[in-house]
Amino acid sequence: MTAVVVLDSVTKLQADHRSAVVIAASHGGAYSGYLAASAGIAAIILNNAGIGKDASGVAALGYLQAYGVAAAAVDHFSARIGDGADMMDNGLISHANACALQHGCEPGMRVSQAARLLATLSLAPAQPPTAINESRHALEAGAPVAIIGIDSVSLLSPDDKGALVVTASHGGLLASSGSDSVDVPVRVISFHDAGGGKDDAGYGRLPSLARRGIAAVTVSADSARIGDASSCYHDGVISRANEPAQKLGVKPGQTLKSFYAALRVDS
Repeated sequence: MTAVVVLDSVTKLQADHRSAVVIAASHGGAYSGYLAASAGIAAIILNNAGIGKDASGVAALGYLQAYGVAAAAVDHFSARIGDGADMMDNGLISHANACALQHGCEPGMRVSQAARLLATLSLAPAQPPTAINESRHALEAGAPVAIIGIDSVSLLSPDDKGALVVTASHGGLLASSGSDSVDVPVRVISFHDAGGGKDDAGYGRLPSLARRGIAAVTVSADSARIGDASSCYHDGVISRANEPAQKLGVKPGQTLKSFYAALRVDS
């Protein structure tokens, strides 16, 4: 029987997860699919992250279909994003690619049932994928304050100290560690709210960062593509802000771009 691996994030995939069936509580954006294929997994179930703009929250499913990998996503109201154990115990499949459907993994199925089913099958590991360039770049360069775009919070750099940062990661904490993954004292940081979801998990980093005095906001799933920092910056509408961000004058419903523009002027 194939091994079943449960992770809070697809970024935690290791070499020994090759050929496994993976339950990963990351969003189902295209880059998550790329990481899964790069790790040579046989099947994966992700969080649909509210589906969101351009169905970006389930883009990994189509991406992995091209590599013959069974991939599915859970309803974000059935299980907390960032919490692999909750996905395994309580998640309900909302979307499945053709390969997953062919192997019996269907919408409405419990994740635990789908995992058991996939683990009994002889599934080939993913072939090495064409690279997706998850990027970090200056969305607005130069003085007085740079605005840095990163498609994943894992790309934070010590050089981002004091910067305005736009990350296209979901706003949920990683359940096993309780980490908000922000280890650099940025001035303000934004996340994608992944539709909020079960227990408002998509906003979970905000109070954690507030306790550390770091201003943070989320942009709504319907306004911007998850996994795409450029979309979050240019299209994103703020859905929630923590107390340090509120003190900077942000208002829910304001565009992220206008909020950051005002902060640059005030610097």
